[in-house]
Amino acid sequence: MNLVIALDQNALWYDCDSHYNSSSYTPVSCDDSTYCPGQASGCFNCHGAPHKPGCTDNTCGYYAANPFVNATPFFSGDLGKDLLYLPQVKIPRRFLSGCVVSDLRPNMLPLLGGLVKGSKGMLGFGRNSNLALPIQISSIYNVIPKFAICLPSSEKSIGNVFIGGTPYGLNSVPNRVAFAIPADPDSNEYFINVNSIKIDGQVVKVSGKGFNGTTKFSTLSNFSVLHGSIYKPFVKDFVTHAEAMKMKRVEAVKPFGACFDGKSIGRKNGVPDVPGVSLVLDENQGVNYEINGHNSMVEVNKDVMCLAFVDGGKETKTGIVIGGYQMEDRILEFDLSTSILRFSNSLLLHYNASCSNPSSLNF
Repeated sequence: MNLVIALDQNALWYDCDSHYNSSSYTPVSCDDSTYCPGQASGCFNCHGAPHKPGCTDNTCGYYAANPFVNATPFFSGDLGKDLLYLPQVKIPRRFLSGCVVSDLRPNMLPLLGGLVKGSKGMLGFGRNSNLALPIQISSIYNVIPKFAICLPSSEKSIGNVFIGGTPYGLNSVPNRVAFAIPADPDSNEYFINVNSIKIDGQVVKVSGKGFNGTTKFSTLSNFSVLHGSIYKPFVKDFVTHAEAMKMKRVEAVKPFGACFDGKSIGRKNGVPDVPGVSLVLDENQGVNYEINGHNSMVEVNKDVMCLAFVDGGKETKTGIVIGGYQMEDRILEFDLSTSILRFSNSLLLHYNASCSNPSSLNF
């Protein structure tokens, strides 16, 4: 089945509707002192219905969260163990996951609402959850609890996720930064501190709440989202630099705030030649999260390219959310044992490589 990668979700959960069955599925009993007490999700029975995954008695409950469903985003289901098959490997121990039956929920909110078409649930990588994929697999194989992602820019490629580290040359990459401590110590999200934003080396002047102390990564956000107090001066400064490069501004296409005539944008090393964006993480050590034209501009049609950042307004709690588009074609390694993030900048520009072409990642 296809699952949505979610850095902030606490587990793998999926829709085990009436069409789903598994002969190897075992529900976690409410009496299981190892796994059930920590879930605090109640104990469920399935009276009068044929027993199957998601419909068993005396079963430890699991709450699946779908942040795309605006109202009560939690869906009750069962916690169970089953065999997990990943590409080219069968996990040697039963894997814990959440099983939620969508078609036992008539006239209720859609379990899979907002998820990409064809997906059956979410694959959680949450930082503080023993049910998260990297924690469970690290325990099973007795490897360091860390994982790396390499998100492709091509829809025809599936990219890579590595548990226990990455086989590529991140040791030669100096970009490393400690995770920031979130306001909620139990949060499953991954935060870092961004001290400022630069466009072509010039600092964007931000007033008000500004960065609000933290920046988080989210694979559930298509594009990076900036707090309103950051977004407006950011777009203003970017447009100023863009016009100095003879980029012609055109009418904006929602949800973006600044768009340009594609014919007025040149190309350099195969990517759009536009003002460079730097998220400054450590000024003294020169550690920046660089965003070049490949990740800062999105083609909305054959004639128009837009600045691929979205206004989060004044109510958003996080100053910056780094979305999936700004993570493409770079390697990010999240080390849960040291609370350190290691990352490459653009593979296209620095290594002539791409997450869409795994055979190119031999650096």
